[in-house]
Amino acid sequence: MRLTDLLHPHLDGVTTVVDATGRGLGLAPYLHLPDGVTLRRDDGRRALREGDLVLLSYGPDPAVHGTEEALLAALRRLRPGARGLLLFGHPGPEPEPPYHRLLDDLVTQRCQVLRAAPLDYVHLHAGAVFARLTTDELLPPHDWFGRPVPSDGFATVLRTADEYVLADLAARTLRARHQDLERRAEEAERARDAVREDGLADRLAATVREKEQLASALRQARDRVQVLQARVHMLEGSTSLKVGRALVSAARSPRREMPGLPRELYGLWRTRSARKAAPAVRPAAARTAPAAADDRLHLVHRAFAATPRDRLVITGVLTDETAEDFAADAVVNRPLPHDGPLLVRRTDPDAVVVQLSACTGHGPWALTGTGAAPDLDRRLAGLLTEARALGRPAVLWRDAPASAAPGLAQLAWDAVLDADTGVRLSRLDAGADARERLREAFLWDSTRVRLAELARLVGAPDPLTERRVAVLAAPRDRHEVARLVAQVLGQQHRPAEVVVPDPAGLDELDAAGVEVRTGPPTAAWVADWTDLTGDRPDTLLLDLMCAQEYSGADALGHAAGGADYTFVPELRRPLLVRRSLHLSGAPPASWCGRGHRLFAVRGKEPS
Repeated sequence: MRLTDLLHPHLDGVTTVVDATGRGLGLAPYLHLPDGVTLRRDDGRRALREGDLVLLSYGPDPAVHGTEEALLAALRRLRPGARGLLLFGHPGPEPEPPYHRLLDDLVTQRCQVLRAAPLDYVHLHAGAVFARLTTDELLPPHDWFGRPVPSDGFATVLRTADEYVLADLAARTLRARHQDLERRAEEAERARDAVREDGLADRLAATVREKEQLASALRQARDRVQVLQARVHMLEGSTSLKVGRALVSAARSPRREMPGLPRELYGLWRTRSARKAAPAVRPAAARTAPAAADDRLHLVHRAFAATPRDRLVITGVLTDETAEDFAADAVVNRPLPHDGPLLVRRTDPDAVVVQLSACTGHGPWALTGTGAAPDLDRRLAGLLTEARALGRPAVLWRDAPASAAPGLAQLAWDAVLDADTGVRLSRLDAGADARERLREAFLWDSTRVRLAELARLVGAPDPLTERRVAVLAAPRDRHEVARLVAQVLGQQHRPAEVVVPDPAGLDELDAAGVEVRTGPPTAAWVADWTDLTGDRPDTLLLDLMCAQEYSGADALGHAAGGADYTFVPELRRPLLVRRSLHLSGAPPASWCGRGHRLFAVRGKEPS
């Protein structure tokens, strides 16, 4: 929730908003106050009366959020009828803001909390609106939308007391579950560290083996060099070479060399006869040189890809369909039982992934882990050993019941993913599955989302960076700034960056994690929002990105004739464009002729 959405429903009767937060917070760009409500800094002395709403902050950093003493001093200056908004900046492991530290002071000052909600900012995580009571009767509470709930005296108090007890019961369960999950995460981390320590011996053994292999290769190379040197020496001393040199010299200079040629040839014949009479001695290098041919191994693999390491690289025991789906967002190399360790060494993947379905279905790794193919089990164990020796994590993708291949559980895994491998949006039927199914798959069930989970586990490039959107805008006044902020933060697929000529007044976007910058966009996709006079639905970017992932198009928008979810030769109004196409500067009318794919999405167009 935005700060303005929490604040504005409680501005009825308020004429002045008093900022008593820490000096590190500048909340003016967040508030978007309506006409008739002024904002001023708190001087620390003036009493806060009816018609005033004070902004307070409570957080772990006194330089940003102020001190607890200053907050309590502001509470003591509240007079009946005054209101306040308390902002919490605690992002720590607590499942909720530490409101208990302030609860007694709020009760002492006769302050009633009217509404509390989480905030979507990097330094402000929750907020609570409260009011200083004027009588002994409670004010009516507010629902989620900020509307007052009708008050009925004792019934309101009774409802509040009952809800407190029941909410505390639910909160205790959630807190216990949170602590249990934290404990499990710590145990899993300790187990992973133990596995890594156990793998040090395997890595050392692999290093020793590699050293021995290199030493053996060096000895063989030296032996081959000695043999070649001996052969060259024998060739240079051969009579045939000397006779050939003599004939070539005579042919080049007949007048000078020809008279002495018979004498030279006779000397060569006498030397050859003397050598034949002497006993033959084989050079030592020739006696010790191995006769075997060069035995170096060469890798020829159909799935090998050498590209800059800006994508997730997987060496995976995968099914054909999964490998095809993963290849859209990652570099996939599929080992065979005979070349697994060699492929891991040559490709240096981010992770070695074994899909359980690939071990129970059809393919070269079928029956692995079932006990019916011990040789495949040994080869898979060797593949994982090689991965550990290189420091690469081994991940078991358990997309089927573990009982189907119980032997896999006996191997040492760095991580286990219990989920299906997701679905590519291009495999869905936009007509049969409708837009809601596409949205659901895009957000939760797509192959790209599954790969992002794997990338987070192994510390590899995140495939979801391909979904980043840059919004181009040029707000001209504070009203358009407020409209731009509301439209950006209201999107269900939030933009990653907003590119504007002047970033003034857009601090709220920065605080919400949206980068505000000038210059060319850096995100993978660009949406042109320079016209801020109309409204945009909160599903605009979500539907456009769903359509892009479904179609693989380079530009999306509205087409003539109301075409929907189909490729078109021209777009009447491009709404989402690939960054490289946007920066190329080519006119939209020429995009199709240049080989770019254009996809039409019918929806509400900004007026």
